[in-house]
Amino acid sequence: MSKSSMMLSILWLLKSGRRITAKEIADSLEINIRTVYRYIDSLCASGVPIIADSGHNGGYSLLHDFTEAPLFFEIDEQKALNHAAIYAQESGYPYSEVLNRAISKLNRYTNETQQSLINRHTQGFDVIQPPADPSLEATLQTLEAAVAKGITLFMSYEKGHVNTISERNIDPYGLVHWKNRWYIVGYCHLRDEVRSFRVDRIINLKQTELTFNRPANFSVRSFFLKSLLPDSDAKDTFITVKIQAHPQVIKELSSHWSLWPAFIEGTETEAHFKLKKDIALFYLPYSLLPYGRAIQILEPKEVKEQMVTVIKNLLEHYQKI
Repeated sequence: MSKSSMMLSILWLLKSGRRITAKEIADSLEINIRTVYRYIDSLCASGVPIIADSGHNGGYSLLHDFTEAPLFFEIDEQKALNHAAIYAQESGYPYSEVLNRAISKLNRYTNETQQSLINRHTQGFDVIQPPADPSLEATLQTLEAAVAKGITLFMSYEKGHVNTISERNIDPYGLVHWKNRWYIVGYCHLRDEVRSFRVDRIINLKQTELTFNRPANFSVRSFFLKSLLPDSDAKDTFITVKIQAHPQVIKELSSHWSLWPAFIEGTETEAHFKLKKDIALFYLPYSLLPYGRAIQILEPKEVKEQMVTVIKNLLEHYQKI
């Protein structure tokens, strides 16, 4: 641990409010007691108001009116925080303004040389994503606050495929950012089950007077990922699709957002996917079209036939234009 990190650790120990001895600090940080004395002297020299009391109940403490401790970050840590801020903002993070204030505070503790170095690193780091919808910020903040406080929300939700609006109460368990979209996972009072909802389809959102406790050990991440995976018990509704291609194409297919959850096994030149039958027949062919002759559907036969049908329909469409 660096000197600055060690000094910050000592400062946090002193911030506990109780008097603490040099030996307790040394034991807590696993350092020599003489090193503690040196760091205490350095903190005092930097202007930190440390009180040293001698005697049986003596030790170190901070003045009660000392509320803001200086921050000590290594240059790599500052660089990483700046990069994380850039990534969060491009992803539509709902507290961008607060994040910018935090980064500004962080930069105040850097000298001119350090700031110049950080600027060089941030200027060479970009995240390009589709523009985030600023109108979602208030909704995301309401959802995040309700998750933290355990408040049930009343929600008006638009179903995308039928353009109808339904109303329900939900107990929000957590937010997920997936494929440039935000989702809220929670218990749906209308359906009496845990479900996920697209935030951009929420028309109206209001707090209720109801509260809830999230189930112990519930993982929003695990639930959401599981919803993307095929149900191994529903064998009648799933089929295995086998595709052969160049190793690079197989790698791309295996990491495709709509296929990687369904990947079950493969080799350098072959990949097997377990997909819902309707998805395999009506959506998969369109995902495979951009690869042209670079891929070959080995089985099942019905998927190959559907691929032929899709191509014929496209050919007829453009011949009529």
